[in-house]
Amino acid sequence: MTTESPPRPVTIRCPSCNRLNRVDLRRLGDGPKCGGCQLPLRLDAPVPASEADFDRIVNSAGVPVVVDFYADWCGPCKIMAPVLDKFARDRKGDVLVLKVDTDRNAGVSQRFGIRGIPTIIAFDRGKERGRLVGAVDRQALDGLLAG
Repeated sequence: MTTESPPRPVTIRCPSCNRLNRVDLRRLGDGPKCGGCQLPLRLDAPVPASEADFDRIVNSAGVPVVVDFYADWCGPCKIMAPVLDKFARDRKGDVLVLKVDTDRNAGVSQRFGIRGIPTIIAFDRGKERGRLVGAVDRQALDGLLAG
């Protein structure tokens, strides 16, 4: 008798055709593809999210979600980018990493009281679990999910 691990669903927007797709992170080895354009969906890097899909993605995730609120012009945000890339790659299948551009998504940024960037917020089952402000190291990111 084998016991199958529980599903770990996430919803992400295809970067090519903008279609929302539901992906079970247990099946990443199968190479998930967009249901619309059939291009591969990458979950080993931060996934862009917008105001339009933020709540749906965060609230429906069956895994913790780490959101990077950033801006393209921000120096500390550029410093954080490779740290978040490695974090997303290392935690692929266990955590969904999102990026929200604060300039293009002011409403969601205001809703969460983003006053400095980068701000990293961890969510679990749609509820904020913790946050970090400013450029932080990998250990701090892991700490967001540890407790």
